Amino acid sequence: MTKKSRVEGTLNRSFALQIVKRQSAADLAGATEGEGAEPAPADNLVLSFPFASEEPYLRGDCYWDDPWLEVLGVTDAECDLTRLNAGAAVLADHGRYSTGDSPLALIGRTVRAWIEKNRAYVEIKLSRRDGMEGLLQDIADDLVPNVSVGYQIIERTLIKSNGGKAPDEYRVTKWLPLEVTLCDIPADATVGIGRSHDLATAATAPYRVVDLPEPGAYQKGIDMGTPAQQAAAAETAAATDREAIQREAIAAERARGIEIREVCALAGLEPAVAEDFIKRDVSVDAVRREAMNKMAERSVAQGVTSRADIVTVKDETEVLREMVGASLLHRYNPKSALPEGAREFRSLSLIELGRDLLERRGISTRGMDRMTIATRSLEGTSDLANIVANVANKTLRQAYMSAPRTFQRWARKATAPDFKTLTRVNLSDAPALEKINESGEFKRGAFTDGKETYQLATYGKIIGITRQAVINDDMSAFTRVPELFGFAAANLESDTVYGILTANAALADTVALFHATHANLGTGAIAVAGLNSARAAMRVQKTPGGAVMNLAPAFLIVPAALETVAGQYTSADFVSAKSSDINPFKNALEVIVEGRLDATSTAVWYAAADPAQIDTVEYAYLDGQEGVYVETRLGFDVDGVEIKARLDFAAKAIEYRGLYKSSGS
Repeated sequence: MTKKSRVEGTLNRSFALQIVKRQSAADLAGATEGEGAEPAPADNLVLSFPFASEEPYLRGDCYWDDPWLEVLGVTDAECDLTRLNAGAAVLADHGRYSTGDSPLALIGRTVRAWIEKNRAYVEIKLSRRDGMEGLLQDIADDLVPNVSVGYQIIERTLIKSNGGKAPDEYRVTKWLPLEVTLCDIPADATVGIGRSHDLATAATAPYRVVDLPEPGAYQKGIDMGTPAQQAAAAETAAATDREAIQREAIAAERARGIEIREVCALAGLEPAVAEDFIKRDVSVDAVRREAMNKMAERSVAQGVTSRADIVTVKDETEVLREMVGASLLHRYNPKSALPEGAREFRSLSLIELGRDLLERRGISTRGMDRMTIATRSLEGTSDLANIVANVANKTLRQAYMSAPRTFQRWARKATAPDFKTLTRVNLSDAPALEKINESGEFKRGAFTDGKETYQLATYGKIIGITRQAVINDDMSAFTRVPELFGFAAANLESDTVYGILTANAALADTVALFHATHANLGTGAIAVAGLNSARAAMRVQKTPGGAVMNLAPAFLIVPAALETVAGQYTSADFVSAKSSDINPFKNALEVIVEGRLDATSTAVWYAAADPAQIDTVEYAYLDGQEGVYVETRLGFDVDGVEIKARLDFAAKAIEYRGLYKSSGS
């Protein structure tokens, strides 16, 4: 026989405040028109949030009953929302103190309540009387994290008895929410709902349990309550569907059997083993552990194999995000690949995608306006927020990687572990080796060196993807704009490196990079004579110790105005008719054309040695974050998603001996 009882007194549950909608009452009046809700003053604060789910909760011991697990039934038949829909009280800490200058503990009232997917939701309107300013500001600043609901249990049904080994589990099959309160201290918080915790009355809970009789029966010695309570209890008991409870138990047992058979089949166990598990009432978790042990034993018995079968599995959400992202990239750039699974999304607008993704997550969008859909779609963990951020990241990164950076061919790349000053030491020639006579000693030598220093700098911008961009179906907000930021980051690097050549700043020896003192500054246009002067100057460069380095130019760096003539004097296509026309520099130099040089001079050109032979200009990134690094978060400065693009970069001339500059005339 199913045991039923009622709980006399008021119980509370509190939970972490999970606001689904925060808006002014003026907005509410427009949104709820036709639903029976009255318009509110324009400056009342209206909050909407879930207040109950079917998460079990352990009720503490008291004087009238043992501890018990409470499961609130959250269906239309079990949860009576009459009081909340009629305008119930909203209190502060269940009325333990008054708020502001008013003697009332009431700080608002409920507007409406509803059930959706086994969760109960309530919408409340807060007072705007004098003295409420501090509380309203705390709510705006997210400093009121918990909400509690006071309720009466009209009927509870025993659904699992543990024979005294553990608390029995009851489902509350009829209960009445009475009031909503903003509270201070939750006892627990699990998946959106916690429990209220009253330290002063924890040992003596203000309720007691009274067994309910069968319809028409009378049990001596049981407190039957008032006549009205007896009538309500009899009516509730008569309405209880015992067959439904029995069907649920049978369905649960059938599901247990099916899952056990599937686990045993996957583990390669005989069907008889699965039937034995079912007969002995072994839990599914215990069967899984036993199956894993059996598989481990077989693996050991079969020995170790060198073969490795690695399978990468993607869950449904990850695949969905990839397909929607691919459709958006294809919409922006038709050359992007469009997988078969992405074709169903390619004609949807952003607001239509947001609606579709919310529905797939079990969130009903019926009755939602476009602004609400955009807001819900861009919440921190939503699919659309992650998808548009990923698309923006890809377009920004692709643009950065595709932007031309000609300095990468002739300059030396490095990484820095932190933002401290980088020191680069240029070693000169090794000391000369001396002949060692029999039984002679080796003498110690020393290196002479120069030293250049520089330091990383951080550059960045934040891109905001707003609700308006989604509503307007503005693809450029997360494709074209991030792409332009990618190009800007690449251009910044090129500006920095080529700025070193054109600025001709002093090195650590206080002499300009290109200077007669450094013997790397000359004259002459790009021709055999001019190129020969550059090569000869680089050949005879000496180390600080006086040794000839015999360097050779490998790169000819020219402005766009000299691209054609530079190609003529380095190309192998020209065949000379006489020896005097032979070009000695064909295939000897790689031409680097950089349009940034034209802004300074269309005649000046440069030569650079191979960075593998000697340091010239060095550029560096922060270790582990080469190029543009992207971060995404829910917007604070904008109402949407923010994408931050950051570049940690620096460049410095390290050695003048491998560089040469000609005035071009």
